[in-house]
Amino acid sequence: MIELEGVPELIDPVMVAAFEGWNDAGDAASTAVAHLDREWKGEVFAALDAEDYYDFQVNRPTVWLDGGVRKITWPTTRLSVVRIGGDKPRDLVLVRGIEPSMRWRSFCNEILGFAHELGVEMVVILGALLGDTPHTRPVPVSGITSDPDLARTMDLEETRYEGPTGIVGILQEACTHAGVPAVSLWAAVPHYVSQPPNPKATLALLNRLEDLIGLRIPLGELAEDARAWQLGVDQLAAEDSEVAEYVQTLEEARDTAELPEATGEAIAREFERYLRRRDGGPGHATDGGEGGSYLRDTSSGRTRPPMPPRAEPETDAEGDTGDEDDSSED
Repeated sequence: MIELEGVPELIDPVMVAAFEGWNDAGDAASTAVAHLDREWKGEVFAALDAEDYYDFQVNRPTVWLDGGVRKITWPTTRLSVVRIGGDKPRDLVLVRGIEPSMRWRSFCNEILGFAHELGVEMVVILGALLGDTPHTRPVPVSGITSDPDLARTMDLEETRYEGPTGIVGILQEACTHAGVPAVSLWAAVPHYVSQPPNPKATLALLNRLEDLIGLRIPLGELAEDARAWQLGVDQLAAEDSEVAEYVQTLEEARDTAELPEATGEAIAREFERYLRRRDGGPGHATDGGEGGSYLRDTSSGRTRPPMPPRAEPETDAEGDTGDEDDSSED
């Protein structure tokens, strides 16, 4: 672990994590966390030691010039923090990096160590998978947890997935074993247009995250980018009759499956999001004064919650994810 600027003192913190690689179809999840970091001007306070978790022949370092001086950026996972202003300010701890190549249990234990030190109340892990979903319809986003109580109180699915998993699934189970409430949000990306970026899937993840944690997220140009992306895919599909026919088949299957779900609950959720945006609800990063740099040295001696047990996910794999595929998982 590399300490960069000390540990912040946080208010009602939620940790939001995403990892590039197997769990990040169309780069939708990692782009969502990058968007939060950019819009709320996150302050990096720690990074994991790249030597411990990454195979540099798989995830190679990059060389770049800084004023004529050659420097190296190593693949790693970084943690930053943002403060959201409003009547009830709160903080987000953003975890963004690359799926580790090895030592997954140690990796998760280190992330959970930060969660404990920072008093994190809940961990939300973002992922994206390839699926049989048409690009012309709203992006399906599933909210999944291993905690039956959390599933009931937050209207989430209790995971029943069995099969190959990635770091999103392992970290969620590590949180469960450590007694830390954890939720995974999964966006389904059309498998016939899987190349990044996919701003429509990123936007869908951020909208669901808004609903989950009750914060207004500034979307910047994402909505416009999502519309432009869909128009571009529309044009590509129109140029290929087989693709256009296939998309129509997916549309019909999707519309038939969702017909019974045109409920008042779904309409109410969209209306609540509209009201939150119209009224300028919580979700503004503070500037200057109390909202400036608020990282604090670890010698503050503040009270922390009891340390949860070290997570030991029940898996034989130390990090061998196998080849990339489009399997849906928890």
